[in-house]
Formats: sequence, C-alpha cells, structure tokens
Amino acid sequence: MNHREKNSADLKEKVRESYGHIARTGGSCCGTTAAGTPSDKLGYSAEELATLPPGADMGLSCGNPFLVDSLKPGETVLDLGCGGGFDVFIAARKVGASGHVIGVDMTSDMISLARKNAEIFFEQTGFSNVDIRLGEIEHLPVADGSVDVVISNCVINLSTDKPQVWREIARVLRPGGRVAVSDIALKQELPGAVRESLEAYVGCIAGAVILEETTRMMREAGLADIETISHENYIDVVAGGNDPLYQQIMNGLPQGSTIGDFVTSITLSVVKP
Repeated sequence: MNHREKNSADLKEKVRESYGHIARTGGSCCGTTAAGTPSDKLGYSAEELATLPPGADMGLSCGNPFLVDSLKPGETVLDLGCGGGFDVFIAARKVGASGHVIGVDMTSDMISLARKNAEIFFEQTGFSNVDIRLGEIEHLPVADGSVDVVISNCVINLSTDKPQVWREIARVLRPGGRVAVSDIALKQELPGAVRESLEAYVGCIAGAVILEETTRMMREAGLADIETISHENYIDVVAGGNDPLYQQIMNGLPQGSTIGDFVTSITLSVVKP
C-alpha cells in the first residue's frame, strides 16, 4: 500500500482545505499565485467566456470537455467537482431553459460561490436550470439513471478512489448517456519525491494515473466506446509561468526533463451502453 492509499482521508481533507482557500481568496490550485490557467488557451471560445458570471472562471481547468461532446437542448448534465460553476454555466446555456445542469462539489466554500454565481446567471439569462449540490464525486447525490451527460474538468485525478468515481458515473447515467472529461494523465510514472508530495497532489499532478489504467477503470464500470485525445500543448499552458508549485515539481524531476515528459492533458469521450 502506498503513501496515498494509507492517507486517503488526509489527502481528501487537504484537497478540501486547499480548494476552500481558493474559493475564498481567488488563488490557484497550482501554488500561491492567483493567475490560474488561462481558459482561452484551453479550447474555450471568447463567446463562452464572455457570458460567464464574474468570478466563475477561476483558472482551474486543464482542458475543455465540451470539445468532445455537443450538448443538446433539454438534456440533463452533471458536472463533477463544479467549483465556482465555470463549466456548469457554459453547459446551462447549451441545454437551454428546458435543460438541467447539476453541479456537485465537496467543498462548502465552492458551493457557496457557485450558488452566488447561479443567482447572477439567472439575472443574466432568466434560466433557472442550475442546481448546485454539496457532495463527493465518489458518492454522488444524484439519482440512478437520471443524467444524459457527465462532464468533469481536472477533478477525477484528485479522487483517492477513482474506480468508485467511474462506478458512480455509470450509475447516474441513463442508458446511452455520455461522458466528456478533461483531466491530467501520466505518460510515465512520476519520481517518488513528486509522487508523494501533497502539494503536487493538490496541484493535479501526483494524483494522476497512466491513461491505460483509466480506460481499464471505465470498462470495469460498464462504460464503452472510449475515445481519448491528448493535448500536449495544454501542459505547457498549465505549467507555464513562475508558479512556485511547478517550480518545486521541476526540481523533483530528473535533470533535463520537463513536466510534459511525465504528464499530459487528455479529453475522454465515453458512452454508457
């Protein structure tokens, strides 16, 4: 049993505390800077970003799940780890007033922020199609077979029980339901110092797994038609600048290597048969 498995409760609490701090202060998951990841560099259009409530885009993305799935009016969408509601509000516009978007997050401060943003979203659009719920992605507060599409953005890597997350995704999806996830995947195993770092875990690096392991977990959960797209350039965006966390991670890598040698941003498209 490795360090992360022995301390899963501690890891979950560390993630909760760190992202609660981000919600309160507007900081970044990736260190002490407040810039976050520029979402316009990760495949989001200027139109999508311009229509968001102020403060919803916190720079916590590592990709754009909407690149692999076109939401339809009237659909029910579930966002795992919704944060301040960034992808929730983009999805809510796509599914329209007849659709429904559920955002789930385990951090109370994020829930409070997302609910405030939902009020602004209603004032902007007149849409009351957003529902923000407190809960863990390993134990979703969502009924069986009630969701058309599950989305998630740079969150599943933070779970200490990823097989359970994929089982929950399969449980809440209707037959024929779809999954669109952006996340971090390992290209090769991380050096021990990085793998055991709590800071690197919160920064979405140390909790990532090899892509083949993720596809195995999805299949075992009963999901199929798995398609993956790697976005190598996104890692340069996420790890760019002088963020102290990524500088620390770089110091733990073999000399001459980069973060991009070990991790990549991926977008997953999956279907429940």
